[in-house]
Amino acid sequence: MSIPQRVRIVEVGPRDGLQNESVLLPVEIKAALIEKLAAAGLRDIEAGSFVSAKRVPQMADTKAVLARLRPPPHVHLSALIPNRRGLEDALAGGLRGVAVFAAATETFSKENIGCSIAESLARYAPLVEAAVGAGLDVRGYVSCALGCPFEGEVAPRAVADLARDLAALGCGEISLGDTIGVGAPLQARRLVEAVGRDVPVAQIAVHFHDTYGQALANIFATLEMGVGVVDASVAGLGGCPFAPGAGGNVATEDVVYMLEHSGIETGVDLAALIDAGVFICERLGRESRSRAARALLAQRRRVPGA
Repeated sequence: MSIPQRVRIVEVGPRDGLQNESVLLPVEIKAALIEKLAAAGLRDIEAGSFVSAKRVPQMADTKAVLARLRPPPHVHLSALIPNRRGLEDALAGGLRGVAVFAAATETFSKENIGCSIAESLARYAPLVEAAVGAGLDVRGYVSCALGCPFEGEVAPRAVADLARDLAALGCGEISLGDTIGVGAPLQARRLVEAVGRDVPVAQIAVHFHDTYGQALANIFATLEMGVGVVDASVAGLGGCPFAPGAGGNVATEDVVYMLEHSGIETGVDLAALIDAGVFICERLGRESRSRAARALLAQRRRVPGA
């Protein structure tokens, strides 16, 4: 397959990024981050989640965050939902999309959401049906797609089976997540090849963490397979609270830099995106993990008036 001329970036920083940061940010800062990301040209933003506040306290105020937002019509906000109450909250918050989360290994599924893979699919079936019936876009996340912190290497066939089952439930997009960031490019290609036998490649998104510095290479390898949707997190925020030692998400700035310099359109203003990353990192009291952001910010400082 040929590399797509345009890639849709799904910004997951406000959810998957912030949920693994130790600092609990106020509602107004989270809302401001989402607004800055939208102003930078990101049209698909995961704004939060309605999971247990005890397990993920950083997401406890998602309803309040959504109440402060007035996104323009072209911006698609979504949230992760675990149950019917989460769906009701998403609908009340005016969201246009929701996501459900399943794991490719039994151990991670039980550790993360407290049930087996089969039980999770049975739980999601009526939820997805109701969401689709309400006119929402539904995404299915597959975690541990290239490795599990408990079971090690994961067979592509197991991931493909789960992706097929999520698509059959009604998930219009399947995001394949390298939750602990252990994958390498050829593994990523084989994964998309396997999943693509059961799910159209047009419905596949990729979600790479950068634990071993392989995320950008993995993304490009999957683009060569025809994938056109990439998840990323501004400033490389996040990781995985249920996978000890997992590195952060690939930085959105690095993905945009790579794609734009490869002649692939994203519709994202890199300078504005970098400013959004600076904004949130200052509030978190940490440095950006984005190499592109650090390099371009240093360049700005060397050029008077830039």
